[in-house]
Amino acid sequence: MSLDPIILRDIIDRALIEDLGTGDITTQSIVSDNYVTIGFIRSKEPGVVAGLAVAKEVFLHLSPEISFQARVRDGDRVIAGQLLARVEGDARTILSGERVALNFLQRMSGIATRVAGLLTLIEGQKSKLTDTRKTTPGLRVLDKYSVRVGGGCNHRFGLYDAILIKDNHIKVAGSISEAVSRAKSRAPHTMGIEVEVESLEGVEEAIRAGAHTVMLDNMDLETMKKAVDLVNGRALLEASGSVNEQNIMDIAKTGVDLISVGGLTHSVKALDISLDVGEMKPIAGVMI
Repeated sequence: MSLDPIILRDIIDRALIEDLGTGDITTQSIVSDNYVTIGFIRSKEPGVVAGLAVAKEVFLHLSPEISFQARVRDGDRVIAGQLLARVEGDARTILSGERVALNFLQRMSGIATRVAGLLTLIEGQKSKLTDTRKTTPGLRVLDKYSVRVGGGCNHRFGLYDAILIKDNHIKVAGSISEAVSRAKSRAPHTMGIEVEVESLEGVEEAIRAGAHTVMLDNMDLETMKKAVDLVNGRALLEASGSVNEQNIMDIAKTGVDLISVGGLTHSVKALDISLDVGEMKPIAGVMI
């Protein structure tokens, strides 16, 4: 797993411009530009780490002289108080980049931690856990990367890389069959078609129309089980809607292939991570 450096650079550019503006007036007022220090990044609670490379690039973007040494890897489970990384160099740079670096690291680790937690609850079942497009605008690539770090799978990235026919599309087309037919007439032969349905009748119509995946939208468990029997492997089945820690195992036991959870990214709790600086020291040879 890796992040495109060009896309990552653009995301970090925008984040730093938003935070720094014309400069970090607090740090510039208090800290001499002739001082170096070491910053220690630690997790304050247990979780799964994601985003170390992003945090590193934030500091390097501000100064290529900064040394960033990760002590764990993305995907590692950590405990409270564990050292995640050591940042060394210009004190002003470290203090000015701290918040942006931590914002990325905390959010991404929070997503990875939530994914890993849900996967633990459905261990032994065939269902795969997948994300949705309910991501923070402008940060989708980071959100979806974090889902993979946590062990989950990515659904379509955007509106351009997969066809998902939802209720409003069906309403406009007049029926599931007509919506699938129109989609097939435009879709490349390599692209599958998914249809969102709310009933067993909808499942059957979607299968007859040639859908490759059928999304069971907010169905109760008994109806999901019937849908699995009805489809009998003719298409992938995705359960979606109101999935949480309390019901995810029951959903997985119905035999669905995929379980999509918008809450992996749209309302995730950030992992509590901090950066504490050590002693401030003047640069060797510089008169203070």
